[in-house]
Formats: sequence, C-alpha cells, structure tokens
Amino acid sequence: MAKVDIELVRKVLQRNDIDYETISQILGDLELEVSTDGEMGGPALPPVKKQFVILVSDPEKKFAAELFTGWVLQIPEDKSPLEVNGQLIRAAYEFNRSRKGSREPAKTITDVCELVPAKVLRAQSLWVRTKEPVLVVRTDNRIPIGFPEVNASENDELPLN
Repeated sequence: MAKVDIELVRKVLQRNDIDYETISQILGDLELEVSTDGEMGGPALPPVKKQFVILVSDPEKKFAAELFTGWVLQIPEDKSPLEVNGQLIRAAYEFNRSRKGSREPAKTITDVCELVPAKVLRAQSLWVRTKEPVLVVRTDNRIPIGFPEVNASENDELPLN
C-alpha cells in the first residue's frame, strides 16, 4: 500500500472545503494509526537460517539403484529433515482446501512440489527450490588412487572408472 505524507493529506482536505474540526479529527486518527503501526512493526526480524534437503522419490523401494529423482528443498536450520514429508502432506491438505486446490487437488508429493504455491509451503516453513524433479546420482564417495592421466582433446570423452 502506498504511503502518503500527512501534510499532503492536510492540503488535499483543506482544498476540498472540509471544516477545520473534521480535518483535525481525520489527521489525529491518521497520526494515531501511523504511530501504532510503527510500534507494532518494531525492528525487522532477521531472516530465517535455512538448510538444504534433497527429498528423493523412491516409490518402488529401489534405493540401491544408480539414479533417483528428487527435489531440492530448504527448511529452517533448527528443524529436522525427517519432518519434511509431514510438512509437504500438511501443505497439500491446506492447498486442497483452497478454491484452486478443490479444482485441481494435489494427490502426490510431485503435485505438491509442482502445483502448491510458495505461500502455502512457506506457512509450513518449507521452500521448494526445484519445482520439477531433478536426477540424483548415487556415489560411493571414494576417489580411486592412481587415476590415469589423460591427454584429452576437446572432442574426446574422459574415461570414467
């Protein structure tokens, strides 16, 4: 909402032939509202520190497979990543109760990540960073010793072990 200087409001009211008592009453109300807004707002809260979480879709229980799909999410630093699934389900319930959600309800976690607006997710302290699922590659987290040196040109592929 636009903020207007009280002096500007005073000039406009005087220009429109409004009696002095009404002008002073309106300006008094405006000044009271401005002062209470300033007190209630107080200092701005610091932004919430967040941590990244990758939610992996494994509907067929094949966690030993090489490729997965998943979404990158952010949650507050002090929250447990184990709560993410429950938060997504609560966001789906909230969305499905809305007018848009009743027309096209979220039935899966994929639907929640793709369809549910950020405002509904934010109410659950959840931020979806990738609306569409991304590929997640499994690694054994080791680098082999004695990796062969390769003289590769721009068009050659590097050998992968």
